[in-house]
Amino acid sequence: MSLDRYADAIADLDPDRGEVETAEVVVTDDVLVKAFVLAPGGEITPHEHGDATNVFHVLEGTPTVVRDGETERIEAPGVVHNERGAVHGARNESDDRAVLTASLCPLP
Repeated sequence: MSLDRYADAIADLDPDRGEVETAEVVVTDDVLVKAFVLAPGGEITPHEHGDATNVFHVLEGTPTVVRDGETERIEAPGVVHNERGAVHGARNESDDRAVLTASLCPLP
């Protein structure tokens, strides 16, 4: 058994253009780590978590991250800290897939 959960979590994720597929990588009482595979044109709609911090870890590609109305292309590897209440999301404006994980803690 491998300690690394990432490869198994995304092994079957292959979204069509404009789509996003997700998988839960770690789920405990106080943290959620979720993988997102964004096909070209795919988007994680901006949203907020009032009671939790969210951290994006960009693992593949160069998604455009949105936070509180600002946007920035983040090239892998990259880390984006979204504080509690920050409106955040991501979109893939490239021709290659983008993969990121989002860690949410503590769970509300």
